[in-house]
Amino acid sequence: MELATFADRLDELLDVEELDGLDYAVNGLQVGPEDADVSTAAFAVDGVELTFEEAAARDADVLVVHHGISWGGIDRVTGKEYDRLDALLANDLALYAVHLPLDAHRELGNAARLAEFLELEVVDGFGRDGPATVGVRARADEPHTVDSLTERLEPLENDGVQVLEFGPDRIEDVAVLTGAGTDWLDEARELGVDALVTGEGKQPAYHEAREAGIHVFLAGHYATETFGVRALQDVVTGWDEGLETTYIEHPTGL
Repeated sequence: MELATFADRLDELLDVEELDGLDYAVNGLQVGPEDADVSTAAFAVDGVELTFEEAAARDADVLVVHHGISWGGIDRVTGKEYDRLDALLANDLALYAVHLPLDAHRELGNAARLAEFLELEVVDGFGRDGPATVGVRARADEPHTVDSLTERLEPLENDGVQVLEFGPDRIEDVAVLTGAGTDWLDEARELGVDALVTGEGKQPAYHEAREAGIHVFLAGHYATETFGVRALQDVVTGWDEGLETTYIEHPTGL
């Protein structure tokens, strides 16, 4: 399959063009000749030297990531930018990155798949970002406690779950927004949810959660954002194109 076709199919699947301009990341094909041939695709959360080198070691032609190398464009190819581009070009490795569209996707997105992992039923979007939502609002069939929801999160690739326990004893209405989601605590408060499940927090989140009466579960930025790229790997594996796929794990503990 040509790289251009590979990228176009993912763009269409994830509505990349529809969400163009909403994200400070550059979504889609970031590095690579469009007429290159793709026979093996690697998948990882982060596009960094380590994953580039590992993808090359696995003979991948393209690496698909959630966190790419272009955030609002690249002004200078020096320092970190040079080293990362060099790792791609030296290994003839293409890079496809998808940030907000992968967060926002209601079926394949990080939040939707994390809610599914937690056996929560998605009922609406959550985390307004312009006309899109980057998370989901979900409900539990059987109410959770802090301990039971923490237990569900602990198998993720993290170094433990941190909880700000300020919500009700029964947890039924849950906002899920992966990565750094505590910026949306005001929206969670407006909606009256019982808990917010996210990856990492900022210092103000403690008082905001306390004042709102909401539990906040911090399960790790990396850990909560493995779901989308794994879902994309499953999709590409299912294409009837004879493509090989591989997933590169490198938990950060953050």
